[in-house]
Amino acid sequence: MPARKKPVCLGFGFCPAESAHHFLVTIPASNREDVLISEHFTWDERDAGSPPTFALGEADGKLRVILPRAKWNAIADDVRVELNKRLKHEGLKTGSWKTGTNPVSRLLGKEVALLSWAIEEADPMLVPTAVKNWLGLVPEERWWLFTMTSAATGHAIQGRGKGWRKAVRYALTENPVTAAPHEPPPLFELSAQKHPAADTPDAATKAPRTRKAGNSSKQAQ
Repeated sequence: MPARKKPVCLGFGFCPAESAHHFLVTIPASNREDVLISEHFTWDERDAGSPPTFALGEADGKLRVILPRAKWNAIADDVRVELNKRLKHEGLKTGSWKTGTNPVSRLLGKEVALLSWAIEEADPMLVPTAVKNWLGLVPEERWWLFTMTSAATGHAIQGRGKGWRKAVRYALTENPVTAAPHEPPPLFELSAQKHPAADTPDAATKAPRTRKAGNSSKQAQ
């Protein structure tokens, strides 16, 4: 029986043939311009997806984060390494950040957006703490936090500094990093009982409950 052909994937794990749902990380050529992170539900190879939009009520191309370039530069390498670790585990091609649009799979994109929300208004000195706490979360926790945050405060501008968006910032930047076994930030711990898993992926995308070296979640689209 012939081996299953691997899907053609773009950027960081985005496989258009499996699902059009993805995120775009748009990195401008100028180091003085902000990095844009947007969520998309359609894909056109000719146009590389729909353009990001500020419009309220528009789901496709919704701009999720506008991140200052200095803050993006502070997390870009750590994010790349984490995403590629997961992609390697699934036998998918790894990615690298480039100037222009960078497609990211829907699950990995949620994780990038979550970290970006945590640092968008944080003191730059707290960015390393946010990265360490983000890395300490298992993928399912990142997806859950993204879903809860995006439901009420997911617009790049309208949701900035409010509600869940503000709580995520405090949870990831002020929760102390220790060498102890993983413990979820207080925000996740206190809210999980009130809101059951809001973004549970299908069986093919379930992540392990504990983080071990080399472990990963399926990146189904």
